[in-house]
Amino acid sequence: MTTPDVLSYGIPAESDFGYAQAIGSGELVHVSGQLAFDDAGEFLHADDFAAQLERTHANMDKVLDHYGATRNQIVSQTLYVVDLRRNAAAAAEGNLAYFGDHRPASTVVGVTELTLPGQVVEIGFVVDTRLPA
Repeated sequence: MTTPDVLSYGIPAESDFGYAQAIGSGELVHVSGQLAFDDAGEFLHADDFAAQLERTHANMDKVLDHYGATRNQIVSQTLYVVDLRRNAAAAAEGNLAYFGDHRPASTVVGVTELTLPGQVVEIGFVVDTRLPA
């Protein structure tokens, strides 16, 4: 039996909500929704979509680094965006900047609110480490 590689940062949100940042199972890594937390678990940039997206992408990179993976190995992502009509262009621009020429499967869901006050974006994703880095 394979033991999963569970990534936890030990931040309050993990114990408060009962989740891990990611679980590696075989060649796949399933990543919980990433958002604009700093290293101490403090939420940053309330109501600032561009700044939250930039920090969320940085947190995605931390997860990838833990598993020795790259952005090119992300096979799918789901973006949850508050006020999607207002933030759609910024979401698309940030997505293109983050992935460059790579094109993962992607779903964008407009939502009325997310977990934290002022939170406007969250991104969950799946990584396949068998793909070329």
